Amino acid sequence: MKLEHIYNILNKISPFELQEKWDNSGLIVGDLNRTIEHIYISLEITKDQLQTAKENSLFIVHHPLIFSPLKSLNLTKYPSNLLEIILQKRISVIALHTNFDKTHLNKYVFEKILGFKIKKEKDFILESEVNISSNELFKLLKEKLNLKYLKVVNRKDNIDSIAITTGSGASLIDEVESCCFLTGDIKYHDAMKAKSQDLMLVDIGHFESEIFFSEILKEELENLGIFSTIYNILNPFKYE
Repeated sequence: MKLEHIYNILNKISPFELQEKWDNSGLIVGDLNRTIEHIYISLEITKDQLQTAKENSLFIVHHPLIFSPLKSLNLTKYPSNLLEIILQKRISVIALHTNFDKTHLNKYVFEKILGFKIKKEKDFILESEVNISSNELFKLLKEKLNLKYLKVVNRKDNIDSIAITTGSGASLIDEVESCCFLTGDIKYHDAMKAKSQDLMLVDIGHFESEIFFSEILKEELENLGIFSTIYNILNPFKYE
């Protein structure tokens, strides 16, 4: 089918206009008039994927390959080294990033994976009333998100409200009303800020909290009669 047809379907599933101003969701590489023969879905594009992908394919990814303006194309550096393969193999790329966070990913992880019921929703932050101990919460997170370790700030024995932002959401600390906030990519100064505000902060990992992107989108497309292949990627971090 034409790339334009798939683009329009994705725009209905998760409207691109919902993305943040700083984001780069939408068509990253491609010609809307081009015919697509294969569709791959992945959290993001890797060199290994591109080397095995068929020509005239479409990659639908969560993380935009081109995020900041490119001033040059040094083909030995990322992402230019991947763009070279993409162009050689006539591969198209569409990203569903912050728009998909808002319409699908946060809700899916909070409700379907972790089992919490949404009581309040504001853009990227979902919140719920709970009655859970920290030990129970840690066990749940490790099991459902496949986490071996957790970084925690201000551990509280009893938790009565909880919030989540998948991916990297520590910049939203001031907007969280719950006593416990789950997000990834927590930096040292984020931890110090949370500590001073008596907010329990739990790092659930960027990769671990967003890896569900592919299965969510694959199901949405299959419901519309469009079939795709998931390219699973490995966590770039290893814990020794």
